[in-house]
Amino acid sequence: MSFAWAKQYEPQNGFTKWIDEKLPLPRLVYNAVGAGYPVPRNLNYMWNFGVLAGFCLVLQIVTGVVLAMHYSGDTSVAFGSIEHIMRNVNYGWMLKYAHANGASFFFMVIYLHIFRGFYYSSYKAPREMIWLLGVVIFLLMMATAFMGYVLPWGQMSFWGAKVITGLFGAIPVIGEPLQTWLVGGFAPNNSTLGRFFSLHFLLPFVIAGVVILHIWALHIPGSSNPTGVEVKKESDTVPFHPYYTAKDGFGLGVFLILYTAFVFFAPNLLGHPENWIEANPLSTPALIVPEWYFYPFYAILRAFTGDLTIPFTDIILIEAKLLGVIAMFSAILVWFLLPWLDKSPVRSGAYRPLFRKFFWFGLVPCMAALFYLGGAKAEEPYIVFSQIATAYYFMHFLVILPIVSQIEIPKPLPFSITEAVLGDDDVHGGTSGGGDMPPPRDAVKDLPASGGAAPEPAE
Repeated sequence: MSFAWAKQYEPQNGFTKWIDEKLPLPRLVYNAVGAGYPVPRNLNYMWNFGVLAGFCLVLQIVTGVVLAMHYSGDTSVAFGSIEHIMRNVNYGWMLKYAHANGASFFFMVIYLHIFRGFYYSSYKAPREMIWLLGVVIFLLMMATAFMGYVLPWGQMSFWGAKVITGLFGAIPVIGEPLQTWLVGGFAPNNSTLGRFFSLHFLLPFVIAGVVILHIWALHIPGSSNPTGVEVKKESDTVPFHPYYTAKDGFGLGVFLILYTAFVFFAPNLLGHPENWIEANPLSTPALIVPEWYFYPFYAILRAFTGDLTIPFTDIILIEAKLLGVIAMFSAILVWFLLPWLDKSPVRSGAYRPLFRKFFWFGLVPCMAALFYLGGAKAEEPYIVFSQIATAYYFMHFLVILPIVSQIEIPKPLPFSITEAVLGDDDVHGGTSGGGDMPPPRDAVKDLPASGGAAPEPAE
């Protein structure tokens, strides 16, 4: 799908014409990421993180496949195989550090990508499916990363696996059998490592498949933009190539500078020193924590320290452990509801003053606190702070966001993307024949979420 003014692919010689007839792959690329894909002209650098996430996925798959050639998924030799990779395999140390730090940078990029979606309401119609697929990708990433964390079979690998798989035991009736079936025993063992290795290798390709669906869903309505106003005519867009390929290339260059700085100069900064000690089931670490990108949800898990009981009785309705598990998963599952929780007719946080205050002074500090508290000791005052941050987190999405979207008065929207960029828009010109006068500036509340109806794209 493309807009009527999109440039069409034209084979330049007999060979490319033959390819286009038999397997139109060049046409697909041209229309997906080339000059045949019109994109809003006002995208800022926050829109670079989608491309960076794709790069990180490819990087993780390539380095992971090579590492799998030298890794052994057996508890007796797993830790030693990591040492073998580091010391004996040609450039194995670089592959290992590239993969380990690549996971951290992948999550950095994804978190920024998600928070860009929060701020600019990228989950609103007509892009709900893009958002829902994105949340699925995030869940798959977390599962893949957790299983990958177990593979080195260090102290944090073993005890992290024991703690997280132990959460399934909190499920009533089926919990303990499910945990035993998942782990292959009563504690992480050789069966656990083999299963996690297999799934860790498989899931990135599942993620790649969902990413293809994510991009496909994106190309149906087209990209969102910082104003939240839909494309109306040709002057609102520019071809993806060369404009955004150059911009994404610059962003990729900056990313690679930071990434390689960690790989070559601080490769263990984002890891945990305990994981350089081989797993010992008889020696429990003083502080069991997951990787840093799990910290917010680990803090939510640990925030529940008391059972849910019937008031004035000792009858337990839900144990604290199960409450924590439910809250931890709900912290991500609530994102699936955002397209319907946020009722505001305006997308962009730049035009929503009240929403913007709760975002910058509520949600962002709350997540920062959860990141810190997830890596802190499970003791006071950290537990109380975790409980406060957890309460606000759920209030923000389930209470504050719906109320704010109903009561706030947004700022006037520009008539078009062109007006937002240039400060003026000739509404009587343009390819779309946009001869209608713009709506009055005080009529913003009557506009749909797009800020005005866009012309139906041509197939």
